[in-house]
Amino acid sequence: MNPAAGRAGRPTLAVVGATGAVGTVLLGILSEHADIWGEIRLIASPRSAGRKLAVRGEQVEVVALTEDAFDGVHLAVFDVPDEVSARWAPVAVGKGAVVIDNSGAFRMDPDVPLVVPEVNPHAARVRPRGIIANPNCTTLSMIVAIGALHAAFGLSELVVSSYQAVSGAGQAGIDALREQHARVAGTDLGTQPGDVRRAVGDTGPFPAPVALNVVPFAGSLTEDGWSSEELKVRNESRKILGLPHLKVSATCVRVPVVTTHSLAVHARFENEVTVAGAHEILAAAPGVVLCDDPAAGEYPTPADVVGTDPTWVGRVRRSLDDPCALELFVCGDNLRKGAALNAVQIAEAVAAELPS
Repeated sequence: MNPAAGRAGRPTLAVVGATGAVGTVLLGILSEHADIWGEIRLIASPRSAGRKLAVRGEQVEVVALTEDAFDGVHLAVFDVPDEVSARWAPVAVGKGAVVIDNSGAFRMDPDVPLVVPEVNPHAARVRPRGIIANPNCTTLSMIVAIGALHAAFGLSELVVSSYQAVSGAGQAGIDALREQHARVAGTDLGTQPGDVRRAVGDTGPFPAPVALNVVPFAGSLTEDGWSSEELKVRNESRKILGLPHLKVSATCVRVPVVTTHSLAVHARFENEVTVAGAHEILAAAPGVVLCDDPAAGEYPTPADVVGTDPTWVGRVRRSLDDPCALELFVCGDNLRKGAALNAVQIAEAVAAELPS
């Protein structure tokens, strides 16, 4: 049987940036999920056109990013740099597609909803520009758990320290860490000031070595010393939760982990909280796994969470000095829920509302 014959009448999905790191994960997720799509069209830069990628057990040829590439497309997921999304997302909308954009180009646009299906699925239905934004991977790595706690207790403040994987900087970040590891492996480096930096040489996309080190900076520098990643956590959390005046302070740190972001979170609520109450909420929350038994050595780590879909939560404690505050540790795969999975979930929800 021709598989396409059974897909007649189903929506066409375009994946723009299909050859990138997140695009590769996205194609894998589409192959794992229920097959609701007619055609899945793979779009990338002209230099990638003609390549064939596997999706749903078939080899699909990549086409170049042009206006004609969006003919007949119902939904388009963009995983490309901000400037490419800014130029081409409106083109796709003009061709009749709903765009789910994973760049930062539209996240804070008041006419573009910023959506996490477990937290604010209703927001996806109001899209004046025909675009839905996917949050940043750091925000997504924690917001499903925080959203569940907010719904129960009423969030009033967040203080966050992130421990961000190098894949958040793309393939260049992964390559840099692996090369740095090769240079320091089997040595006694890390015992003298500057010895790691001298051995590593070129630090790639990072301002300092990541191997045998942590770098207290991620993103680009903005006003008053804040990084763009830190402001994303603040601004995006406010928008997703519908709390425009939420107090948020973040410090973003790059760590020698390939994939999966972690965050230490201090969350203050309007009402008194207990660990038992938080456990009950988190254990029942969609998209969350509670892993919290320190006496047995059970809590989430990136090495255990990588490749999985949920937000993992552990080390849940009530603040020693504030009965309305919780301390917790959160891990989430920044390429899956932090990017590709959330976009697929949005696309599937929108597709379900399209006229058949």
